[in-house]
Amino acid sequence: MKRMGMIFRAKANKALDRAEDPRETLDYSYQKQLELLQKVRRGVADVATSRKRLELQLNQLQKQSSTLEDQGRKALALGREDLAREALSRRSALQQQVSDLEVQHQTLQGEEEKLTLAAQRLQAKVDAFRTKKETIKATYTAAEAQTRIGEAFSGISEEMGDVGMAIQRAEDKTATLQARAGAIDELLASGALDDSSGLHKDDIQSELDRLSGGTDVELELQRMKAELAGGSSSSQQAIEGGQGNPGQQSQPRDTPRFDKQ
Repeated sequence: MKRMGMIFRAKANKALDRAEDPRETLDYSYQKQLELLQKVRRGVADVATSRKRLELQLNQLQKQSSTLEDQGRKALALGREDLAREALSRRSALQQQVSDLEVQHQTLQGEEEKLTLAAQRLQAKVDAFRTKKETIKATYTAAEAQTRIGEAFSGISEEMGDVGMAIQRAEDKTATLQARAGAIDELLASGALDDSSGLHKDDIQSELDRLSGGTDVELELQRMKAELAGGSSSSQQAIEGGQGNPGQQSQPRDTPRFDKQ
């Protein structure tokens, strides 16, 4: 059971590690710090509100104490010592309350100062964390982009791996088809396979066609040579006839005409 629990925790940790994005984690931590800062600020505001209430109560009690003191003086002036004693007794009780409130006021004032200082320090920490967070996020994003570009260039990424496999399969199929086509041509040329279309000739007919084509070429070549030889003889005879009387123009004569065969 311990081993199974350890394996489960290891796999769960690995799955969480793959699913975790450090940028999202940093943003979440920054959000929690902002929430804590808001709580501290609310605490400062609450303490300041309590302090302000104590100050209002102190002012009221001090006014009442002054009023009782005046009443005691007036009662004593009028010969009512009993009223003066009662006024002074009440004033004494109010003074005790004033003393208690002053102690509480000092305590609240000290707490307010501490909370204010803590809020300022926390604000500075949050600001520093925000700057560091943005720097880490930018560095992580750049590193991630570089990694993807490197994987794309090297062909080890999943997308490029799929493209490379598709290209390899296409090349293999193309080579197979080319080899099959070449093999079929060789078999047709050797006669091992029959051409059902009737357009393919056997080897004997191909050889006869080649020899016949060569004979036609030879005959055409001999005919062209004969024409060139006949034209050269006629030109030579004309030149020799003109050289017999060099200073005279040759008189036109009726010469028999021969049709060139």
